[in-house]
Amino acid sequence: MKRQDFRFTERLRVRWAEIDAQQIVFNAHYLSYFDTAVGGYWRALALPYADTMAALGGDLFVRKATLEYLGSARYDEQLQIGVRCERIGNSSLQFIGAVFRGDDLLVHGELIYVFADPQTATSKTVPASLRTVLERFEAGQAITSVRVGSWAELGAAASAIRQAVFVEEQKIPADMEWDAADASCLHAAAFNAFGIPLATGRLLEHVPGVAKIGRMAVLRSLRGSHIGRDLLAALLQQARSEGYREALLHAQLSAAGFYLRAGFVQRGEAFSEAGISHVEMTRSL
Repeated sequence: MKRQDFRFTERLRVRWAEIDAQQIVFNAHYLSYFDTAVGGYWRALALPYADTMAALGGDLFVRKATLEYLGSARYDEQLQIGVRCERIGNSSLQFIGAVFRGDDLLVHGELIYVFADPQTATSKTVPASLRTVLERFEAGQAITSVRVGSWAELGAAASAIRQAVFVEEQKIPADMEWDAADASCLHAAAFNAFGIPLATGRLLEHVPGVAKIGRMAVLRSLRGSHIGRDLLAALLQQARSEGYREALLHAQLSAAGFYLRAGFVQRGEAFSEAGISHVEMTRSL
């Protein structure tokens, strides 16, 4: 079993509280590592777990968990936890997990989940839509899409995300969030395999030759996945196709690292916008 056998891996660092009197990770913590990685796996599927299960009318319950120990992790070591869906039965899902330190396999195991009614605890058939997403992901296929269009086409999706992120989460006054530019901007929205909007952004002309990207927002449960990167890439590609030579944006300080990794550079000092610290960032196209 190798790291390359897993499309998804979660990075973890061993904490002091996780080692035992032998100065190695206490055996039971590896189940917690697998559980953390399974949460990341659902994020990689672009499926917010709680909302997805509610929409599917069921939930996943652990039926069986087995581990085999080949080596030990120690304090402060960096680990990669691989997770893959190995088999989908009528009502069950089999996941394989593995803990790697570099290329060394330390622990591997199996998790069996049963899809069931949370009220009656009776098993149900795994929904075809969920089966399809899992199979496509493990086959290396795309399980999200980004659409670009007008406010008339994408306004409903964009509004829902911006309301959740900017108005409700960040407490930006609603009258500052919505402006007349929305009607004439080009908008982008990312959707998961169930057609649920996950992220949005918009593109407009700042000055001739320079495109301004704004209102970039990703639902909290999906941050740290590829969704934001895909959305930004679509907006940058659209700017190139329209002949812009440069892209500009105002990044919240907490998101500056994301844009740096996308090739943007900071220009000028930080400033306050809607009560939140921002920096102006640019990149050539």
